[in-house]
Amino acid sequence: MKILKLFVPLLLIALTIYYCTTVPITGRKQFNIIPAAQINSLSFQQYDEFLKSNKLSTDEQSTALVKKVGLNIKAAVERYFAEKNWSKQLDGYKWEFNLIESEEVNAWCMPGGKVVVYTGILPITKDETGLAVVMGHEIAHAIAQHGSERMSQGLLQQLGGMALDVALQNEPAATRQLFMTAYGIGSTIGVILPYSRTHESEADRLGLIFMAMAGYDPNQAVDFWQRMADLNKVKVPEFLSTHPSDQTRIADLKKHLPEALNYYRR
Repeated sequence: MKILKLFVPLLLIALTIYYCTTVPITGRKQFNIIPAAQINSLSFQQYDEFLKSNKLSTDEQSTALVKKVGLNIKAAVERYFAEKNWSKQLDGYKWEFNLIESEEVNAWCMPGGKVVVYTGILPITKDETGLAVVMGHEIAHAIAQHGSERMSQGLLQQLGGMALDVALQNEPAATRQLFMTAYGIGSTIGVILPYSRTHESEADRLGLIFMAMAGYDPNQAVDFWQRMADLNKVKVPEFLSTHPSDQTRIADLKKHLPEALNYYRR
């Protein structure tokens, strides 16, 4: 038993080192055991199912704006990766941008560039630049492979490090639930939670750079998140939240603005 107790932590350390990848821009090391082709395939399937069960907005002007901003952010991401000779990391992306009719104040991006914006967030974004703040942030989550990182942790903790294709075959319900949880549909208080706050902060920084490269003033991100903060009637303690506190987020955004403005002004 003592040997087993020693072996498990050593195995986790070995796996973490072996499957360690690097997040673009921030350079943070992350644990990821899921091949991009597999997570993208699962993402595309889940995205199609989501669109079938949710109503697309009939507001042609707002829909067109979501697609316009999405394509601008996409072009910025691809340009950034081309400049760094990282374009191969975007292989398999099938970008798509859809506006969903819902009062929910939300937006997200699945692996492979599958983006959804809810109509409920448009009154807070207010304009094209505000929308770029949101879409840049959500696309940054996918670019940084945050979902794959969280799902890798879940596969290791809940399914013994089972490969994704094997997990889908042997434990399909549990695996799909892991996928949904990795993208914030559900909540977890425990080991995974601190990574969620790290991911949010990381997506803020990357999102600032991507929106700046797309021609949007990153200064407007502070105004948007202040409007979001004003909506939060009940303040959740930061240690129980998957997001940074409003004050932490805004302070960090201001800290990263000089970096983003270098991309905006060039």
